[in-house]
Amino acid sequence: MPGPSTIVYKTKADYYDKVPILLSDDKKTILGFPHPKDLIRGGQLALPTRLVKGYLLDNRGVSANTAFLKYSYKDYASLKTPPDLNILYQSILDKDPFLEIYDCGLRSGYKGIGEIKQIIRKGFKRVKKLK
Repeated sequence: MPGPSTIVYKTKADYYDKVPILLSDDKKTILGFPHPKDLIRGGQLALPTRLVKGYLLDNRGVSANTAFLKYSYKDYASLKTPPDLNILYQSILDKDPFLEIYDCGLRSGYKGIGEIKQIIRKGFKRVKKLK
């Protein structure tokens, strides 16, 4: 398995600590959502990494069909089980939150965050723009 993609994005509002979920193309159906335990990696919340120019590096599985919930990572991670689908859908803050989102290739292709910041500074040349 090659590993996860390097997804870099900028949102319309500050959704830094808001839980991402996956919606269908028509934004009417939730296709995926995390279990509260999925938001913790290595004993820490799997928040996105702040980069430069307002961009964030995904650490949870964000895609072009991601929406953000009103739940913060901390609050959601403290739940024993995820809310039911109706509650999750009603908790969506924004069904189309991205100003820009890029797939910068395999995460394993980078030695560190500095290389990803360089891609941003150089204007995202030779990476796939998802939006």
